Amino acid sequence: MTETKPRKTGTKPAESITFDEIDQRILELLQQDSDTPMQAISETVGLSATPCWRRIKRMEEAGLITRRVALVDQTRANVPLTVFIGISTPRHEIDWLNKFRALIDEIPEILEAYRLTGTVDYILKVVVPDMESYDAVYKRMIERLDFSQVNSMISMEELKFTTAVPTKYL
Repeated sequence: MTETKPRKTGTKPAESITFDEIDQRILELLQQDSDTPMQAISETVGLSATPCWRRIKRMEEAGLITRRVALVDQTRANVPLTVFIGISTPRHEIDWLNKFRALIDEIPEILEAYRLTGTVDYILKVVVPDMESYDAVYKRMIERLDFSQVNSMISMEELKFTTAVPTKYL
């Protein structure tokens, strides 16, 4: 089962808690590999295991760490084709937006979706095995909603991919 929204685990928002350089380093290590043993993390940051574990728990409770996931190789998962879709909507209405959210939540090939400012209203990241599969996703979308414009951009090469968020701003 996939989660589309981060879970809320804590009672204090991350903004109300101060994080130091050790917290930043712990977070960097966890973003590189969330399976890193506590002992290895604590040795790297110069703490014993218990205080290190407490810091991680505090980051989870504050909502800074929302979940831990496994990253899957697209090619080995047989979805090597990445397509970015720029969408312009004919209407800017909350009802349309709610229908759009429901639609994209139902399509597992859509990995990411963002509402934008500017000439394109939304951008989606889609992964599929081939063009025929992408066309099926496209048709599923246009069967359910009206769009002013749909621009598909096929990725030729991934130049950078990371899920790691910069920690220097904590």
